[in-house]
Amino acid sequence: MPEPITSRQNARVKEAVKLRSARQRTKQGRFLIDGAREILRALAANIRPLEAFVCTTLCTTDEAQQAAEKVRESTALVADVTTEVFEKLCFGQRTEGMVVVAETPTRNLDQLHLPPHALVAVLQGLEKPGNVGAILRTADGAGFDAILLADSNTDLFNPNTIRASLGTVFAPNVCTATTAETIQKLTQWQLPIFAARPDATRLYTQADYRTGAAIVLGNEATGVTEAFQKEPTQGIHLPMHGIADSLNVSATAAILFYEAERQRTTSPGVAPPGY
Repeated sequence: MPEPITSRQNARVKEAVKLRSARQRTKQGRFLIDGAREILRALAANIRPLEAFVCTTLCTTDEAQQAAEKVRESTALVADVTTEVFEKLCFGQRTEGMVVVAETPTRNLDQLHLPPHALVAVLQGLEKPGNVGAILRTADGAGFDAILLADSNTDLFNPNTIRASLGTVFAPNVCTATTAETIQKLTQWQLPIFAARPDATRLYTQADYRTGAAIVLGNEATGVTEAFQKEPTQGIHLPMHGIADSLNVSATAAILFYEAERQRTTSPGVAPPGY
């Protein structure tokens, strides 16, 4: 059995730490996964682990021990590390005793196979990885069939995205594309497109999501671009009764996604009011 890594200056450790940088993730085609739950969900989604750093003394929960066992059974090169070395590797306050280096998977539109009347979330130009992760988690909970990041300003496997998504980012129905590619594919799928816009006249409850829809959310500061402000896109808005003109994008996503889920599960034969 190899000796555990005890030096924070170890070459493998230093190379892994570089992957906290988006530039290095893109350059190397690899990224880091922190947390037992996230690691288990990545493995279940067939994300390929390349290396793993395990601090056995910190793997105290059943979930952490299960993740460590699964990683050791995989083809990943596993190294045991001391607590001090793990502190250099881990993200934030993650103390579950394991960090995995994984191969960045290919996620593109042509790989998606949607059911009839699909629900699709489109996140255009979002910049904050925490918002992206929170929306991915919400879309997963609301049963969306695909989540498309159009012209994203953050990479999909940013540590904050992974953490905020609780590992739902690893699902094969999450992919990136350009805005033009996204609109072309939505048109091909023949899905009505609804974009959240403060200046829209139609309430979000007046849109009909029952036979499938794409719901578009724009950049935190500037909203959706012109591409989603013209036909066939239809604008929808949430009522705002205070001095703010909009909600945080992740809060907006939660309201819209669960309205779509509500319509499809509780009122399948009744059109929304005013539609």
